[in-house]
Amino acid sequence: MILYYTPGTCSFAPHILLNELGFDFKILKVDPKTKKVEDGSDFYSVSSNGYVPALKLDDGTILTEGVAIMQYLADLKPETGLAPKLGSMERYQLMSMMNFITSELHKAFGPLFALDRMVQNPEGAAQLKKFTKDNLERRFEFVAKILSEKTFMMGDKMTIADVYLVTVLRWTRYVGMSLDAWPAITGFMGRMHDRASVQKAIKAEGLKG
Repeated sequence: MILYYTPGTCSFAPHILLNELGFDFKILKVDPKTKKVEDGSDFYSVSSNGYVPALKLDDGTILTEGVAIMQYLADLKPETGLAPKLGSMERYQLMSMMNFITSELHKAFGPLFALDRMVQNPEGAAQLKKFTKDNLERRFEFVAKILSEKTFMMGDKMTIADVYLVTVLRWTRYVGMSLDAWPAITGFMGRMHDRASVQKAIKAEGLKG
């Protein structure tokens, strides 16, 4: 398998998961501006949407969208419990959590990354940035409540929801936010960063720990 990634983006989550599951795979870095892959190819020839992650399977099939990729990978090794059995209520609860992370956390960071590139109307940009951060902090409260009662988002065992969550929460360092006000979250981040699969992905992508 080949994972097409851009360092530190949402492709970090399937990268962690591939490590966690012990798959044999390679990674190819994609320039988000030029859409060029490090092997010289055009990323649009791999994925027409032009953004990572994309996973090329051994038979040549291309799978896109991080949430779908993570569920696919977890289902290849159901004995790991990284995703509950298809059709079970636990699976739908996991899907609910994954949708919360992708819609309420992942997408909420977008304006902060965009605002850092704005040069016009700095006062308006500052107001929008504050609004966006306040909105994110309310979501952090929700996450912290869950993690104050559980080791991981779904209980005592790590699932793909935790892999996705640690990926998104790492972005706080790039947008000037701190998680120190939520000890339950910082404890979770510490537990996740202690995992060899996370450290291996950090090293491979040249990221900070």
